[in-house]
Amino acid sequence: MLKVKSKITIPFFDYRRQLKKIKPAIDLAFKEVLNSGRLILDSEVKNFEITFAKYIGTKYAIGVNSGTDALKIALKAIGIKPGDEIITVSFTAVPTISAIRELGAIPRFVDIKDDFTMDEARIIKAINKKTKLILPVHLYGQACNMPAILKIANKFKLKVVEDCAQAHVAKIGNKKVGNFGDLSCFSFYPTKNLGAYGDAGLIVTNNKKSADICRQLRIYGMGKNCYSELEGYNSRLDEIQAAILHAKLKFLDQWTRRRQQIAKLYLNNINNPKIILPPITNSTNHSFHLFVIRTKNRTSLIKYLISNSVGYGIHYPYPVHLQSAYKFLSYKKGSLPKTEKFANQILSLPIFPELTNQEVKFIINLLNKF
Repeated sequence: MLKVKSKITIPFFDYRRQLKKIKPAIDLAFKEVLNSGRLILDSEVKNFEITFAKYIGTKYAIGVNSGTDALKIALKAIGIKPGDEIITVSFTAVPTISAIRELGAIPRFVDIKDDFTMDEARIIKAINKKTKLILPVHLYGQACNMPAILKIANKFKLKVVEDCAQAHVAKIGNKKVGNFGDLSCFSFYPTKNLGAYGDAGLIVTNNKKSADICRQLRIYGMGKNCYSELEGYNSRLDEIQAAILHAKLKFLDQWTRRRQQIAKLYLNNINNPKIILPPITNSTNHSFHLFVIRTKNRTSLIKYLISNSVGYGIHYPYPVHLQSAYKFLSYKKGSLPKTEKFANQILSLPIFPELTNQEVKFIINLLNKF
């Protein structure tokens, strides 16, 4: 990254800062796994599953290879088949949609609200005879309006799977996300609020039958005696990543509070009329995986940030329904107006917990001068 006269270089994300603070715990986790002689689906995975389920508030947790696989396996466990339609959003990471397509199901998109989450008022119009499930995406740390979504799902007898990949610790009232759907899915990609040092994912549920099916599906559909009762996958959370996640979980509340502190500094002190701050829904507890502003001058702002050695992100610049891989879904430009408008305006500011107040103040002053 370029350096300027101020000598301040602020990355968008840097896991090494966090690692430096918790290295003894991580080193011990590595050592214990390597000395155990067991590397796949053993005690570390079981312990993490039990601890994470208790932390979230569900009965069961199933560790898998990635957040994408968590969605795919959850959807298959719930009975999604080729041709089934799933109501979701285009304003999301591509993996949300690729997981649906891996099962041959069809995503049906609804537009979003100002807080970047699914507009529940548009769901009913999207329901037809082929609709089997609603897949809300809790985005950037902001929870969807799950009470309203569940009311619609119950009325039309639809299943619900939550995509919680960006919303560890986010709450609706006193309930953490992951407790509302029939099954819910988490990603532990390194940049997440709880991140592994590689790919990792997990499914949570209160339904024992669904949990048992997910456990089979993650290892070739096998039950006992290496016998495949279902057509499954190779999607195992390995012992090393499970041990790392287990060691880091005890810090998650602390890290989330720090993210919220940084967000509060941004919200209270950025006052440039060219920058639109993210709306915060009072009924939810935003976990600020990302702090996403909007501006009509994004290209200029990016150049300005780079020239001042400040990192940034765009999550996500291309709505899924307009990407060439998904042309066959027959969505046209203008189909989802708010999704398309916001995709051209969004920009993510640094918000990882190890940012210093000095760095945050530097970013705020920079943005106010833009």
